[in-house]
Amino acid sequence: MAHSPAYPRDSSESADPLAAYHAKRDFSRTPEPKGGAASGKPRGSLRFVVQKHAASRLHFDLRLELDGVLKSWAVTKGPSLDPADKRLAVEVEDHPLEYRSFEGRIESGYGAGTVMIWDEGRWEPAPEVDDPAEALARGNLKFVLHGRRLRGGWDLVRMKSRPKDRRPQWLLIKRHDAEERPGEGGRLVEQALTSVRTGRTMEEIAGNAPARKSRSVAAGRS
Repeated sequence: MAHSPAYPRDSSESADPLAAYHAKRDFSRTPEPKGGAASGKPRGSLRFVVQKHAASRLHFDLRLELDGVLKSWAVTKGPSLDPADKRLAVEVEDHPLEYRSFEGRIESGYGAGTVMIWDEGRWEPAPEVDDPAEALARGNLKFVLHGRRLRGGWDLVRMKSRPKDRRPQWLLIKRHDAEERPGEGGRLVEQALTSVRTGRTMEEIAGNAPARKSRSVAAGRS
């Protein structure tokens, strides 16, 4: 599948990768973490999180730690374990690393709605990828997830830009391996309805209910 050349970046975003994140939020009103400056090279493994977000339209936010921030995409229908089921992933602004622990309700303003930590774990570039930042800039990142619900190889492929596109459009595709589930479609996101961090449903998170399960019990694909 052909991928597009890199989208031009705003100069302020290059200087401060979190500038867009900060500009869109009023931190006197939102419970979201403000975060600090991008932290540079990670200590230990790269981390990822998938957050289920009931905003104006329900979607799943995939966030990969890279270059001191969380590179982020809004996956409109959520990830699929079927390699034939290519899921649209809209690139959004970089988020601070602290965001991977955010679960709660954004009452008003940008991104208002309930946020669940739907999956989390470690990620790494596929063996054939020498530089993941360069691969992203080229528009084709192959990577491996070591999560509670998402595991194995995945591709992020940027599509060619169209005049109507406000943000870069990507496809999130499961690679062929032992973790694929052909024919399942949206079964995983339809059945996995609780937080892997707290065991809560979206309704319980919205109501600020206490955690129902420990992290060890809340694991798995169900």
